Amino acid sequence: MKQLKSRDLLLVGFTLFSMFFGAGNLIFPPNIAAQAGTMTWFAMLGMTLSAVGLPVLGIIAVARSGGLDVLGGRVHPLFAKVFTVIAYLAIGPCLAIPRTASTSFEMAVPPFVGGDAPIAVYQLIYSLVFFVLALIVALRPEKLTDRLGKIMCPILIALIVITFVGCVINPLEGYGAAGAGYETPVQAVSTGFLAGYNTMDTIAALVFGIIISLNIRARGVEEDRAVVRGAVRAGIIAGVLLFVIYSMLAHIGALSGGAFPNPENGAQALTNIVAALFGRLGNVLLAAIFVIACFNVCVGLICSCGEYFNSICPKLSYRAWALLFAVVSMVLANAGLNQILAVSGPVLNMIYPVVIMLILLAYAQPWLEGRRMVYPMTILFTGVASILFEVQRLLKLEVLNGMPLAELNLGWILPAAVGVIVGLILSGKKAEA
Repeated sequence: MKQLKSRDLLLVGFTLFSMFFGAGNLIFPPNIAAQAGTMTWFAMLGMTLSAVGLPVLGIIAVARSGGLDVLGGRVHPLFAKVFTVIAYLAIGPCLAIPRTASTSFEMAVPPFVGGDAPIAVYQLIYSLVFFVLALIVALRPEKLTDRLGKIMCPILIALIVITFVGCVINPLEGYGAAGAGYETPVQAVSTGFLAGYNTMDTIAALVFGIIISLNIRARGVEEDRAVVRGAVRAGIIAGVLLFVIYSMLAHIGALSGGAFPNPENGAQALTNIVAALFGRLGNVLLAAIFVIACFNVCVGLICSCGEYFNSICPKLSYRAWALLFAVVSMVLANAGLNQILAVSGPVLNMIYPVVIMLILLAYAQPWLEGRRMVYPMTILFTGVASILFEVQRLLKLEVLNGMPLAELNLGWILPAAVGVIVGLILSGKKAEA
């Protein structure tokens, strides 16, 4: 059984990291740290759980299960189809892909043009060029390891390290005071955990397997067990890289928040500190980081979505699907970063609990054989609870505030546990019958 060579495994891991590490990954760690101040590392513990631990577990769960459709099929065949499509659309053209262009534009163009510049026109031109180049690379999905893993990822990491070293040499005024939502360690961990949703990486973990497997096979590995083993190891490598880079970005953001309190978002926190440390050159450095990171993720997402939708609707070729997603994403990208973030938050709050429970159930599968009601009951209870809590939050109601963990925005956990118990009971009764 041929295995990936160590060098190839490292490159595939770098490729997976590149596909994960985009707009949200750059924005949210420094934004959390700027607000958390002296509670930064408690907040980052929470974010590490949701934005590193869960994605790695997701990669492994999907690889071992044989695909997201197989994992979702344990709930119900219809759920598998609907949820998989929702996951691909959320991580693809509806939210994540447009965000790559809008975020990188915010960092690459406005800081270098005058206040009277026609920003809307610049954004249209930028997004057109951005998606054309991304589409060109995405047309050869089996070559991502050579293009992202070998070239783009090392450049990106080097640029982030340069920024981090600048902060180590000149820490400015140190960390600031902890802000609202981060006053205690428990609050900081909870807020960081929820903020990790916004990276979308746990959902991405469920859909990237198709491209990682394609790239592993392109390195000469054919046997399914070897492909699964390679995907698992690549996921671990990507997780380690994410943890290291997040830690660097958190330190940068915490120092930025101490020197320049209350930034509008993570991009602003980064802009403030690189300008203080590197002057005009800092804007160039930051623009390069954002453009490369967002470009990598954009390519990976177009490839993943194109491959999946081609598999369920082969009447359109992979290239046609890739072109369609690039065009739709370009249109949505021109809505602007703040609008995209405003929409993505509620959607992710409703989807993420279901994704988390699906992954956890995958690891409990050896104990759930023959207990067919556990998956559907758990996902039903979790999904309904996450939707109700998010509707309550949007409408500013207090009906469900008495639920355990509701004050930490984790009120769905108890219903999920109840769903597991109900599923076990129903499975037992059915078995006895």
